[in-house]
Amino acid sequence: MTDTTVKGRLILEGRVMPGRIEVHDERIVEVVPEEGDADGHFIAPGYVDVHVHGWGGHDAMGDEAALDGKARALLAHGVTSFLPTAVTTPLETLAAFADRVRAWIPRAPVDGAAPLGFNIEGPCISPEKKGAQNGAYIRAPAEMDEALLGHLADALRIMTVAPECEGALNLIRWLARQGVIVSIGHSNATAPEAAMGYAEGGRTTTHLFNAMSGIDNHNPGVAVAALGDDEAYVELIADGLHVDRSLWPMIVRTKPEGRLILVSDAIGLAGMGEGRMRIGDLEVEIRGEACRLVSDGRLAGSVIALDSAVRNLVDAGIPIWHAVRAANHNPLNLLGVDDRGRLAPGQRADLVELDDSLGVRRVMKAGTWYPGPGAAA
Repeated sequence: MTDTTVKGRLILEGRVMPGRIEVHDERIVEVVPEEGDADGHFIAPGYVDVHVHGWGGHDAMGDEAALDGKARALLAHGVTSFLPTAVTTPLETLAAFADRVRAWIPRAPVDGAAPLGFNIEGPCISPEKKGAQNGAYIRAPAEMDEALLGHLADALRIMTVAPECEGALNLIRWLARQGVIVSIGHSNATAPEAAMGYAEGGRTTTHLFNAMSGIDNHNPGVAVAALGDDEAYVELIADGLHVDRSLWPMIVRTKPEGRLILVSDAIGLAGMGEGRMRIGDLEVEIRGEACRLVSDGRLAGSVIALDSAVRNLVDAGIPIWHAVRAANHNPLNLLGVDDRGRLAPGQRADLVELDDSLGVRRVMKAGTWYPGPGAAA
């Protein structure tokens, strides 16, 4: 039995206050406000990345060692829970990915971010809005084999579907009945087509504004439907490249505060500096802060983690509690996970300690501290 006291500036829903958190074993047992000015390090619930392809030289579609390495690399950046995310690949490759992740989940390292299932970005997407997905492996929803879908459904938490494609609405309804969260994305749908996708069971939106029809006064698309539906969640890659920073305040003002989700969409080379790798069968290159396809220069995922995303939003003038909620409480609400993501009694003690610049000093997972990249500062 272990007892731990954590003190600092507690980032709560709608406010920041000085206080302390009492932890017993793996759980928060008490949150106590304290008098005086807010000082000390910031304390937030651990971050949750529901769309992340890799980190630290490790790819989600690799072997168990790669999944271990990715989980540990993410934890150092404050991510205490995540969904390993697959790209559009041959169906047999997706089935093998699902089998590997399912077998790995019970063996995931205690000193790494906790897997909550997995995410598949495709293959039922629009060839016109494939982004950095391999068009050779795109499949019309009407062509998907139900036996394979049933095999994937166990532990599949999120799947991206373009609602305008043949058979998409039937697929969205089927996935929703299986408890899979449908993400509308990689889509060239009109706004009415996208709205139908949400109405039939779509609940979230894959990287808002990227690889989707956008805002046009004569031909509005997916972005308009996503921003206009108060029930729809939207993912935001807040690296300043995928969505211009000038749009972030508009997104925050448009979406209810519980419906914005920060994701990294990071690739395996994230955190490793410049270089090249393959995502599926496509070669990508990192130069500076951008990852692009070697073939045509299109953006192909990011090289940030959620600690950078939170810091970027706050630097853009978004309140810290709003940015933090988008990185933990909101994605967990989407997944229906309610045992973590808040500073409250009974919650799992997944915490991140941040310095004044919101760099990660250390991370608590299930009551145990682990160092962050800012630990020596």
